[in-house]
Amino acid sequence: MKRTSISASSHDEPHLRLSTPTRAGGVTGRIRTEHTEGVTDERALIVVDAANVVGSRPNGWWRDRVGAARRLLTQLNTWEQRTHGQADVVVVLEGAANAAVGDREGPDVGDVRVVRAEGSGDDSIVDVVASAVDEDGDRPITVVTADRGLRDRVAALGAHTVGPRWLLDRIES
Repeated sequence: MKRTSISASSHDEPHLRLSTPTRAGGVTGRIRTEHTEGVTDERALIVVDAANVVGSRPNGWWRDRVGAARRLLTQLNTWEQRTHGQADVVVVLEGAANAAVGDREGPDVGDVRVVRAEGSGDDSIVDVVASAVDEDGDRPITVVTADRGLRDRVAALGAHTVGPRWLLDRIES
C-alpha cells in the first residue's frame, strides 16, 4: 500500500508530501516514503466543506449554487486523478448545492465521495471525521474549511484543518 505523510507547517497547514509537484497543483510520481512523524500506511482523508470553499471566492457563486458546486466537484475529480488517488476525498454538500449530484447533468465525480447533508453541513462533516477516526484513529485527516467553529470541532477529534486557499491553490489550474 502507498505511504502517505501529512505534516503541519509553521502555520498549522498540513500538506501531502508528494514527490514531484506540478505547476497546476497536482503531482506526478509516487509519494515519498521518508521516515518522518505522521507517516502511515493509510491514505490520507481530505474532507471538503463545499459551501465554505465555494463561498470563499467572490465569483458570483450565489447566483448559481448548483453550478458552483458542480464546478468544485469537477475540479476535485480532476485533481484526484492528477494525484493518482493519493488521498481519499470526501465533499460535503448542503442546501441547494445537494442538487449538484444525482442527475444526468451532474458532473463525473470519479472516486470523490459526495455526502449530501440533510441538515447542517457542519454536523455532517463532524460525522464523517468521527467515523473515520472510529475506523482508524491513526489515519491522517484534513478538513478544508475556514469556519472557526467547525475547525475547533474537528480538531477536537484529531483532524488537521486548512483554509479554502490551501485546496484552491491545488485544484485551480
